[in-house]
Amino acid sequence: MALATSISSVFDQGSVKVKSFTINTSDLSSPPTQLFIVAPVEENTYPVLLFCHGFCIGNTWYSQLLKHISSHGYIVVAPQFYHCMLISPTKETEIAAKVTDWLSTGLSQVLKEKVKPDLTKLALSGHSRGGKVAFALALGHAPTSLKFSAILGIDPVDGQSPSNRAQPKILTYVPRSLDLEIPIGIIGTGLGDQSTGIIIPPFAPDGVNHAEFFNESKPPSCYFLAKEYGHCDMLDESKASLASWACKSGKGSKEDMRRAVGGIVVAFLNDYLGGESKDLEAIFEKPSTAPIVLDPVISVKE
Repeated sequence: MALATSISSVFDQGSVKVKSFTINTSDLSSPPTQLFIVAPVEENTYPVLLFCHGFCIGNTWYSQLLKHISSHGYIVVAPQFYHCMLISPTKETEIAAKVTDWLSTGLSQVLKEKVKPDLTKLALSGHSRGGKVAFALALGHAPTSLKFSAILGIDPVDGQSPSNRAQPKILTYVPRSLDLEIPIGIIGTGLGDQSTGIIIPPFAPDGVNHAEFFNESKPPSCYFLAKEYGHCDMLDESKASLASWACKSGKGSKEDMRRAVGGIVVAFLNDYLGGESKDLEAIFEKPSTAPIVLDPVISVKE
């Protein structure tokens, strides 16, 4: 009974009250790009998660997912990489690095009084191409003044195919080759490598998706496959519905998918930022308690 309670708690909304808001470059804190921030409002010091959005996706399209994570006691900062025109992954990585440096000087200015960021506990995450950007940043393709303590890719994608990948190329196709000394988590989707049957290709093709990212991750690493869901099913409800016209989508509840992804992220951060491993260990021990099918789940310690 205690085990089920431990697992379900991370998949439910947390007890911390949060507020979401957008900060523009014109703000006195001078962020390098527009930021969507979700943060607790109660007095305390909180770890920070930098979240990178996917290709052609707005940073606010993940608001429900990011609120779930923040409600468990995290400050989430999600930069917007482009507005009127698309830019390269290299440029996105450079912007992400500037945002990382801004955290030291600007984040405290935009938070409620007595809400403090703990930048010694800074994690990095990203969805789709944002996962590629997150790994590029962690691997040092753009220098930062802060160090990351953990990274978690949400259905990360390194390109259209192994032979068609924009710089910086992340995957090497050598097992355990990603040169990172921090814990790595990978969440994949079972339908991400499938097309909708139209002319649009899969959004997370074989050879450049979650499976290869995990194969190249050094331990400690962990892997979770949302077997019955698609690449964009963790977006806000209306945005997931919109994306389903072009991206293969699962038939199950999108709310359950957001709860599952949010819960995994929280459990991962609780372990590697907070030193509380019980939630993550409980998911590995009994993955059926998650609101969706997770198959497989894999933990590699060494």
